[in-house]
Amino acid sequence: MQPAGAYGAGKAGSVAFDPVAFFTHPRTVLRLLSWVFSIVVFSCIVNEGYINIGSERLLCIFNNNADACNFGVTVGVACFLGSIFFLILDAYFPSISSVRDRKRAVLLDLVFSGIACFLWFVGFCFLANQWQATSPEELPLAQGSDAARATIAFCFFSILSWAVLTLSALRRFLTGSNSNLFTWQHLDPIPSNTRATPYPIANGATIVTTNPYQAPPFTETLDPQKLTQQRPLAPAF
Repeated sequence: MQPAGAYGAGKAGSVAFDPVAFFTHPRTVLRLLSWVFSIVVFSCIVNEGYINIGSERLLCIFNNNADACNFGVTVGVACFLGSIFFLILDAYFPSISSVRDRKRAVLLDLVFSGIACFLWFVGFCFLANQWQATSPEELPLAQGSDAARATIAFCFFSILSWAVLTLSALRRFLTGSNSNLFTWQHLDPIPSNTRATPYPIANGATIVTTNPYQAPPFTETLDPQKLTQQRPLAPAF
């Protein structure tokens, strides 16, 4: 993953948004997949994750443990909203002109992705354990079985997607710290109309440079006679 592609090329604030390049970027694809996975998880639990057997009280299909259903819904909704937030942040990132804000954005992505990956791992283990402990008598006619299996499966898929996003954010942060992403050179390149700074040398000649921070070249005393002797003579016809 190249730094220019990860953080945006050119001067911050002047990069035009390219929808095709944005939505075909691997990180954007992963965020969209994570967004879809979170929808599947909390929608399966909300729609088919509760049953009532002989009463009006709704029971969670995961071993009648309401905490299991609540945990799945909470993590799913949080990652659903987080995926949308970071999609917008990725689209807006190249136009951020503040170095500090850029670094905070990448660090926020790293922290949130790591926490989301951990929570999905906990949710996968928790829901799988509760589903394994659920007896067939608790689910007449296997009610909600497909939703429970889909929830567990997409919890596992979410672990993978958020783990890759965490590694991607970590790589972006380390690359940005070691390159010019978090330095003024990336944001303020030397303009092309910088005033030339002359450095005098012997015999009145000058060397012109466009870099105001460049050290003056080594000077050398030039012999005018040598210059005359080395000058090529015009051909005689």
